[in-house]
Amino acid sequence: MFLQLADAIKSTLIVGLHMGLEIVVLLVDVPSLRHLMEMPWDALYSGLEQRTLRSNRPEQDSRLKVNFDIDAEAELLDWMDTQNRETNDSDSFWSCLQGSGDGEKGLLLAMKWASPGAWEAWEGRAYMYLDVALSKTIEGEAELYGGETWDAVCQALKNLPEQEYAERVCMDWMERRKELGETMDEKEDPRIVPTFEAHDRAAKALVHTMTRWNNEDDLVAIIGRDHLEARKWGSFSWNLSTILANELPDHTTASG
Repeated sequence: MFLQLADAIKSTLIVGLHMGLEIVVLLVDVPSLRHLMEMPWDALYSGLEQRTLRSNRPEQDSRLKVNFDIDAEAELLDWMDTQNRETNDSDSFWSCLQGSGDGEKGLLLAMKWASPGAWEAWEGRAYMYLDVALSKTIEGEAELYGGETWDAVCQALKNLPEQEYAERVCMDWMERRKELGETMDEKEDPRIVPTFEAHDRAAKALVHTMTRWNNEDDLVAIIGRDHLEARKWGSFSWNLSTILANELPDHTTASG
C-alpha cells in the first residue's frame, strides 16, 4: 500500500501538478576552474572587478542555462567581500578557500564562473527523464542525485539521437497521464501542449549535456539543486567539501 502511494505521489509530480525544486547538472570546465584556484586572491579580485578575466571563461552554451559574465563576476566578488581579507592579499585563492569557514560556497561560485552552462529541470520531472534513460525506476532522492546514477545516465545518453530520446520521454509522460486518468485533450487542458514542448526541450538538452560531458575531457558534471547547501553539491571526490579537504580530482566522473 505504501509503495503504491509513493508511486502515485511520484507520478503526480511527473505529470506536472507539483514541481518544486530544480535539479541542476552544472558542467564545469576543469582547466578554467584550476586557473582560478591558482590565482592570487588580489589578482583574482582585481580581474573580476575590472572584467579582464572574461576571455578565460569557457564559451557559454546557448542550449543550457548560463550564468552571464557580469552575474558570475558579481556573485563571486560578493562572496569574496564577506571574507574580510585585505585587497592586496597575495595568498592563492585555493588556500583562501581552504581556510574559509564557508569555502564550499566560494568554490561553488567559482565553478559557476568556470561553467559553460547547466541543465536544469524540475525535480519531479527529472525522475521521469532518468527512468526513461536507464529503463528502470529511480527510487528516491539519494538515487536521483547519486554519482553512480549520473555516470550511468551519461553512458546511456551520450551521442544518442536527441529526437529518439525526446520521443521516448514524451511517450512515457503521456502514458503516465493516462494511468492517472488525466486527459490528453488539449481543449480540456491548455497546459498539455506547452508541457509536451517543455519535456521535448529538456530531454534533448539532457542528451546534449551528457554528450558534452562524455566527449570533452575537460568537463565534469557537478550535481546539485536549488537552495542546496554548497557543501552538499557534487558526489564522491567531486563533492565540494571533499575537494576542499583534498584537491581537485584528476578524473571527470561523478562516482570516482
